[in-house]
Amino acid sequence: MAYFLGIDAGGSHCRSRLTDERGTILGTGESGPANTRIGIERLHAVLRDVAGQAISASGLDEAEVATIRAGMGIAGISRPGMREQLAALPFPFAAIEFVTDAAIANLGAHAGVEGATLIIGTGSVAEVRVGTTSFTIGGYGFPISDEGSGAALGLSAMRHALRALDGRSEVTPLSHAVTAGFGHDTARAVAWMDAATPKDYAAFAPLVMDYAENNDAIARSIVEDAAQHIERFIETIFARGAVRCALAGGLAMRIRPWLRARTVARLVDAVSDPLDGALLLAGLPATALPTRKPDAD
Repeated sequence: MAYFLGIDAGGSHCRSRLTDERGTILGTGESGPANTRIGIERLHAVLRDVAGQAISASGLDEAEVATIRAGMGIAGISRPGMREQLAALPFPFAAIEFVTDAAIANLGAHAGVEGATLIIGTGSVAEVRVGTTSFTIGGYGFPISDEGSGAALGLSAMRHALRALDGRSEVTPLSHAVTAGFGHDTARAVAWMDAATPKDYAAFAPLVMDYAENNDAIARSIVEDAAQHIERFIETIFARGAVRCALAGGLAMRIRPWLRARTVARLVDAVSDPLDGALLLAGLPATALPTRKPDAD
């Protein structure tokens, strides 16, 4: 019996899935953020933790664990030197492949065949496979990149809320809700921003979406701007040769109704999720994949 481990390590959380060669799930694991920005040693610890959770649930013994082939999709692994540093650290497996979290999302979305996936979660990035060539569009990191993402929505909401506290713009239900967490105190809000991460900003995204759907003028303008960035992403994906495109990530389904009908008509549903993409990377045959809807990211 062969065993395959898939890990999806992103800016908000890290998950694992362990299967046999038939695709039967033997164990899973879950932890917090696991991109390269947290540091290689900490990242290594999180990866070992989620792998260990899945292995413990599976009941595999030490000899069986040593035969596992692993595929790991890790946010930020393409940064210079990251893959080499991580590969030099100990893992108890027969083989490991490291790619970006966007790459495994794309593998899962199209069951290993060519296509593109636009991931809209804490950040945003497109992974495109045309024939045997793969490349990314965007994904340079917040706040330089990540247009249309949860973090971008949250940052825009904070900017508006602070201007509203100053009296430089209209107070709306959205701005009031955002500043309520800081006691409507500008100094407290700025202090929070000094240490805020993309995940912290992205935590405001559901609030922005809620108020936009309830016709808050500023919330609507923020979401409409995000939708324009996503439209441009999709146009670029097809212009660069993609034969199909799927959306993935925790914000994907909420932003979809804000896209033009002609854009939505060009999209396809994802076949499976990023963890299954990681399992394909590890070597699990595509025929062993059940149909699974993508998880939120």
